[in-house]
Amino acid sequence: MGLEQFLVLAMFASFMGLLLAGFPVAWSLAGIGFLFALIGHGLVEFFDADLWFSWAGTIGALDRRIYGIVANELMVALPLFIFMGIMLDRSGIAERLVSSLVRVLGGLRGGYAITVVIVGVLLAASTGIVGASVVLLGMLSLGPMMRAKYDKCLAVGTACSVGTLGILVPPSIMLVLMADRLGTPEASVGRLFMAALVPGVMLGLMYIAYILIAAYLKKDLAPAPEDRERLDAAAFLGVAKAVLPPLALILAVLGSIFTGFATTTEASAVGALGAMLLALANRRLTLHTLREALYQTSRTTAFIFAIFIGATVFAAVLRGLGGDDVVRLALTGLPFDETGIVLTILLVVFLLGFFLDWVEITLIILPLVAPVVMSLGVDPLWFAMLFAICLQTSFLTPPVGFALFYIKGVCPPGITTRHIYLGVAPFVAIQLLGLLLVFLYAPLATWLPSEIYGGQ
Repeated sequence: MGLEQFLVLAMFASFMGLLLAGFPVAWSLAGIGFLFALIGHGLVEFFDADLWFSWAGTIGALDRRIYGIVANELMVALPLFIFMGIMLDRSGIAERLVSSLVRVLGGLRGGYAITVVIVGVLLAASTGIVGASVVLLGMLSLGPMMRAKYDKCLAVGTACSVGTLGILVPPSIMLVLMADRLGTPEASVGRLFMAALVPGVMLGLMYIAYILIAAYLKKDLAPAPEDRERLDAAAFLGVAKAVLPPLALILAVLGSIFTGFATTTEASAVGALGAMLLALANRRLTLHTLREALYQTSRTTAFIFAIFIGATVFAAVLRGLGGDDVVRLALTGLPFDETGIVLTILLVVFLLGFFLDWVEITLIILPLVAPVVMSLGVDPLWFAMLFAICLQTSFLTPPVGFALFYIKGVCPPGITTRHIYLGVAPFVAIQLLGLLLVFLYAPLATWLPSEIYGGQ
């Protein structure tokens, strides 16, 4: 093993050690980066002068790299999309959606769970904030489903899993970060948004199919209410009134991006303004609400950018020590073709999702493996979607599945951690099945972008 390979492996091992010891991710990334910068300064200069000059040039450009992050216009979309999601969370839209859809679907076996899926998909396309969606869906649905004698595992698994669609269904902050890390026109933000639409909706439909089949096969899993409410025109009119405002906002944001009328950053500003107008229309826009939304937006943005800067330091030192070459040689040295290499990367990402958040995986792993994959002739858009769907499972896989912690905080008495783990297991399997479908049939991810953008 050469000096570069040893230092690269030592960096990864040190980072994982600090992470498992409970140190904050951002500080661990930056600290390990600077520590190995000092170590490499002595070792590399002594053993390999040529490598030292290359490494020193990389480290010397670190200040420009960090400034490039905060000066990147695309990154302005992050806090605006976050603000949009938080404001919609406080606008009362979800409550109206649930109450109106339950009037129509509540009479079905599993109808309340199906309502949660539909509302979750709309929230995913409106907010893109997993924590807010999971908590809100849990608060709105778990109590009523328990009173309707739903199986605890099915109830909590549905609310928890559907909330994670917010990280995939556009506008998604994960896709914005992925576009920035990939840095190729073939995987721009607009193309990634379009590519994620079909897989995101497909996963929602697969959730509904699972609920219907499970409720049909096991009668007491999600029983229909004995006193079914009579459907009338007013019930369907209520659904239309509840669905149209968030749908209009989604179309305004995504439509302006897809048509080229606005950039991603400009569209995010439209979404933020639209969320405030919807909150105002629902009489939820108060000074306290606005202050809380701005505060939460600042905290979330600071968290992401802290990891962003730490990952930049880590990646710069890693690349200076030859990390790119180590990863490239490790992947191309596998006894597989490009399909086997992609499968290996997805397996590694799935396993990393047990211990790392999607932010760290996107900022550290994706820039290392994407150039290798694209050099093999793999479609970057297809690979990005596989990577994104695989990352979505990281919210549901213990011990660091954040959606599991979010839902636990709002569970009513009687729902234990065991119920949560058993409840999300079928949905993790469904997501892996969705991943397999996109892997086997690439047009699920590439057809819509090619229709909208063509060969541009």
